[in-house]
Amino acid sequence: MSPADSDTSSPQRPPSVDALARTIAEHVELPAPLRVRCARMAIGSGGPDFAATAIALAQSLQLTMVQPVINATGVLLHTNLGRAPHAPEGPQTVRASSLEFDVATGTRGSRHSSLSVLISELTGAQDAVVVNNNAAAILLVLAATSAGRDVTIARGESVEIGGGFRIPDVLEQSGARLIDVGTTNRTRASDYRKAIEKRGNDVACIMRIHPSNFHMQGFTEQAPLAELAQLGVPVIADIGSGLIDARCQWLAGPPPQWLSQEPAAAQCIQAGAALVTFSGDKLLGGPQCGIIAGSHELVAACRTHPLMRALRPGSHVIASLQEVLLSYINKTVTTDIPFWQMATISTDALRVRGEKIVTSLNQNFGMNAQLVPTQAMPGAGSTPGSFIDSFALSVNGNHVPQLRKHRIPIIARTENGQTLLDLRSFDARDDEEVLLALSLVK
Repeated sequence: MSPADSDTSSPQRPPSVDALARTIAEHVELPAPLRVRCARMAIGSGGPDFAATAIALAQSLQLTMVQPVINATGVLLHTNLGRAPHAPEGPQTVRASSLEFDVATGTRGSRHSSLSVLISELTGAQDAVVVNNNAAAILLVLAATSAGRDVTIARGESVEIGGGFRIPDVLEQSGARLIDVGTTNRTRASDYRKAIEKRGNDVACIMRIHPSNFHMQGFTEQAPLAELAQLGVPVIADIGSGLIDARCQWLAGPPPQWLSQEPAAAQCIQAGAALVTFSGDKLLGGPQCGIIAGSHELVAACRTHPLMRALRPGSHVIASLQEVLLSYINKTVTTDIPFWQMATISTDALRVRGEKIVTSLNQNFGMNAQLVPTQAMPGAGSTPGSFIDSFALSVNGNHVPQLRKHRIPIIARTENGQTLLDLRSFDARDDEEVLLALSLVK
C-alpha cells in the first residue's frame, strides 16, 4: 500500500445533493427546491460536517421567511412586527375583484372611487387617493404640487425616522426646494410669512410634519394650523400616524388620554389644511398604505401625476382598507380591528387573563411566574411619549431567545433580569400558546 493510500487526512467525500436534501427534510420544513439549494451550498462550503451545515443553512433560511409571531413586547404597533396586526381570515371562495371595473356600466372604473367616498365621509375631505405607504404619499404630494418650487418646513419638523428616512431627502427627490423656517424648538406663523414674502422665494406650499418617533417639551412653540392656512399658500399636513378623527366616535366613551396630543385628519382639514397625508397601518389599524385627502384640485393633481402609476396599491390592499374604513363608518372598530381591540381592552380583563396563566404555570409546572403592572406603548411612531396601562407575565431570567424559537415565535422583552410578556399586545386566543411556551423554558 502506498503512503498516499494510507493518508487519513484526505478530505471527506461529500454526500450526494439528494441524500443531503433528504437529511434536511427530517429537521426543517422547506420546499424541495430550497432544500436542494441548501444542500448544494453546504457541499460547496467544503465540510467537514455537511449535514450540520446543510441543516443550519436551512434553519437560517426558514427564519428569514415572513411568518406569524406572537407580539408580547407591549408595543402594540411594532414596526418590525408589521405594525397593525391583521385579523385571521378563514377559507374563502377564490374570486376576482371589481378593482378597476364599473359594475353599474360594465366599463373600466377607478380603483380609488370607493375609497375616496369613504375617506371623505370620515374626514370631511373633498376627495382622496391612496398609495402604497405614507412616504410615497409625501413624495407624490410634493412632486404633484411643488416640483421646481419652494416648500417651507419648520426646522423642528425636518425629521429622520426609522430606516434613515429623512424628510429633506424625500423633498429633494420630489423636485421641490426646502426652505427651513423658525428654530428647532419654536416656530411661529410669522416665520412662514417671512419666507413666503421674501424676494426670490417661490413658495408652493407650507408643509407640517408629524414628529413621529420623538417628542419635544419645555420651551417650545408650534404655529396653529388654522393660522398657517391664512397665509395664502396651501398647507399640507403630514399627520403620519393616521388618527382619522380626534372625537373617536367609534369608542363607547371619550377619546383616551394617550391620544390627546395626536393630530387627526378630520380636525386638520377643518382647520384649513389643503391636504393631509397619513399611514393606513398605524392608528387607523389597516394595511400598509398612504392616504392623501383634501381638496379636489390637489388630489386630482396627485391622481394624474406620472408617479401615481408606480405608487398605487393593489387590489388586496384596497379591499382590506375598504373593510377597515367601513368599520369606522359602522362604528364597529373595537370588534373588527385588532389594534383597537388591544388598545381598548380593560386592565381588569388583562388581569384575569394573566392570573389564569400565572396560576397554571406555578401550580402545574412548578414555576415562580408573576403578574406585574406595566405600561404598553401605541408604537410605530404614533403618540410619542404616550403609554397605556397594562399587565405583563414575568418569569425570572432572560428567556427571550428561547421564546423566539417556539413553534410560533414569541417576541418578548427583558427588564431588570425578568422576561416580560405584555398581555395587551397579543390576542387572548394566543394565551394557551404562550402558556405552553413558558412551561418549556429552561
